[in-house]
Order: sequence, then C-alpha cells, then structure tokens
Amino acid sequence: MRTFLLIICSSFSLTTPVNSVVISDLSYCIPGTITTIQTGPAKFPPGLPQPFPPDAPYRDAKNIHDKYTAGGADVYISENRANLDSIKIKSQIVSAVFWNVENLYDPYDDTTKLDDEFTSAGTRHWNYTRFRLKLNHVAKTLLAAGRWDPPAIAGLCEVENRYVLNKLIYETPLKPWKYKFIHYESSDRRGVDVAMLYRPSVLKVLSSRRVPIRFPFDTLSMTRDILMVQGILFGCDTLTLFVNHWPSRRGGYLGSQPRRNFVATVLLRQVDSIRQANPRANILIMGDFNDEPTSESLVSVLGAKTDTIPFVETSLFNLMGIRNRNKTEGTLKYRDQWSTFDQFIVSGPMLKGLSGLRTGIHARAFRAPFLLEEDNTYFGEKLNRTYVGPRYHGGFSDHLPVIAEIRQTIRQ
Repeated sequence: MRTFLLIICSSFSLTTPVNSVVISDLSYCIPGTITTIQTGPAKFPPGLPQPFPPDAPYRDAKNIHDKYTAGGADVYISENRANLDSIKIKSQIVSAVFWNVENLYDPYDDTTKLDDEFTSAGTRHWNYTRFRLKLNHVAKTLLAAGRWDPPAIAGLCEVENRYVLNKLIYETPLKPWKYKFIHYESSDRRGVDVAMLYRPSVLKVLSSRRVPIRFPFDTLSMTRDILMVQGILFGCDTLTLFVNHWPSRRGGYLGSQPRRNFVATVLLRQVDSIRQANPRANILIMGDFNDEPTSESLVSVLGAKTDTIPFVETSLFNLMGIRNRNKTEGTLKYRDQWSTFDQFIVSGPMLKGLSGLRTGIHARAFRAPFLLEEDNTYFGEKLNRTYVGPRYHGGFSDHLPVIAEIRQTIRQ
C-alpha cells in the first residue's frame, strides 16, 4: 500500500497536529499556510482524478506532485516513499538579522591590532568573565530575534576574530542550531571586522570573498572590508549577500562623508556586476552604514530608494527607509535623538518576489525589553549597552538588531 499526503494551502494556521507526518518538499506552499494534512491510503476529493493508477510502476522521483484546483483552494497530491518518521517539515520563511554587537573582543592582546584597551590590563578592564557574558548576550538576542526559529542568516559587525566566532557558535545556546560562519580579517586598525553566521540546513554557501576598501584620497586610512557571500536558499534559489560596516562619523558628518560615499561606490560596482549577469538577481545588503536611509551615500551614490512608488525593477530599495519614513524609531540613540544606521537594502526583484525569494517591505528594529532600559536623563528608553563611555555597564550593545523576513514565492 502506498502512502500519500494531501496538503491544502488556504490560510495562515496549522490546524492539524503533524507529529509524525512527512513533508519533504513544500516548494509550492508558503510556510504557515498548511491547514489540512491527511496521511494513509490516497483519498482524493470527489471529482479529482488520481494522479497515477494504484498499480503504476515505481517512479524515479522521490516525490511526485500534481496540482489541482477545487473549491477555490490549491490541492497538492504528493506520493512519498520515505519513512514517515524520518523527515521534518521544512519552513519556507526564514529571518535574516543584522546587528552591530558593540566590540566583541576576546580578552587577549593582539600585537598587530590596536586592541589593548580590551584586555585585562587595558583601560576597559576587559576579562574572560565579561567576554563570556557578552557571548551569551549575543546568543540570547539572536535566538530571541528568531522567535521559534532562529535566524537563518545573521550579519554581525564589530567582531574581532575567528576565535570569538567559534566561541559564539560552539559554546553558547546557539550550539544546537549548528551555525557556521564566514569571516575575513580586514585592515581595520582596531581589529574589528564584519562576519556572517548561517545555518547550512537552510543556506548552502557557494562562495564568499572580502571586498577591500582603499581610499585613493587617504591612503593611510584603514577601514572594514565588505563581506560578499553567494549561496542557495531553500535548496533552489540563489541569493547574494553583502555585510557592511561603513566608516564612522568620527571627525564630524561632513568631514567623514567622503569615506562613506566612496564605500558606497565600491558596493555599487559589485551590485552592478551581479545585475549585469542576472538582471533579476536576489540581492540582500545589510549593515551599519553610519548614515541614515536618506543620507547622500545611500540615496544619491548607492541609489537605494525609500519609497516603492514608482517601482523600478532595476532599483535598490532600503527597507528601513521605507518603514521609517517618519523617523519614529531607530537603532541607536545619541542623547535624545534616535537614528537608523542599521539597515537592509534589497534588489527590486527580491522586494517583489520576481526570482523565487521575497522580502516585501517589512523590516524592523528588534526592540526586546532586555536590550533597552529607562533613560532618566533624556526620557523614554535608551540602549542597554556593554559600556557607557569608559565605564563597564554589562549590557548588550549600543545598537539594536534589525530583522527582515525572506520567503520563497509560490512557483506556478
């Protein structure tokens, strides 16, 4: 006797328990939309033909799907010869997070970097106990940001090296999720870099490289590289990611702006080369840009729009700019002013789901209560930071994480 699954996609809830049900391929269904799952001998709705006769020979394919329409709902019949207890349901919606974690240093001196202050003998009295607490704070935040399903992708900045990343994924509550990371040492004098965590069960990495930044007008100045990663999401859709940490505003906005404008031109060249090869490429850019979504570097140089009307497929779209056009929230606070330096930017096809993956316009700052505390000076809330000036505070970060959802679009 053969076993069949009947999956009806019609609403946003899972009403039937699926403790031992096998669903090995939901490529036609948006996650969270399964309302009815029936197992056992094939029972097709009245009027629907069987996709193959009961005595049909064994097929080469592991799963065979036929699509019908009945009563306004899409019905998919799947013949599955796998063991019903051996395969888990695979989600078709995942989250991506970006977070400036605020100086994730190990407590050891690196003689090639200016990290002396983050040692036990340094001015910040950084030690192994504080380092371990910081790691657990990062892990707690990433797990909380993903709710029931930890982020498939997490871009990080202000991480020192591979040692801290190994500690993060293998010696904190992140360990059961089997994260891997991508990291390259940059030329930043303080030794802080960008990195990306990912879950190999969701994202298969094909390639990665660092995009170095060298200022032609200031050859002595060093900054963080851009991290570029290309991979396959959901087993079938290609995604290109860029993780950024642009030059700070140290020296004032106007004095530092040329550096951020230059990094924007470097990033744009990389994006253009991808779009030239594939005009409908799925591109997700994330980072701490040290500029607002409406700043010159992002709008005029990179060309990231903060409005979807009119929609131009070849444009880039700043999800945090679209969400926060009225500047009612932010990701970091200086005195009484919130700013949105941490952002997601996507290609037009990815915004609308034209090439298999879709973000839509929904991205947000993750405002978990433990990341914030009461601001007794400027009122409202402020960030629960690791350091307040030179004083150790024991909190999480001086930035809030930002979150975007990526979903696989329905294939016809």
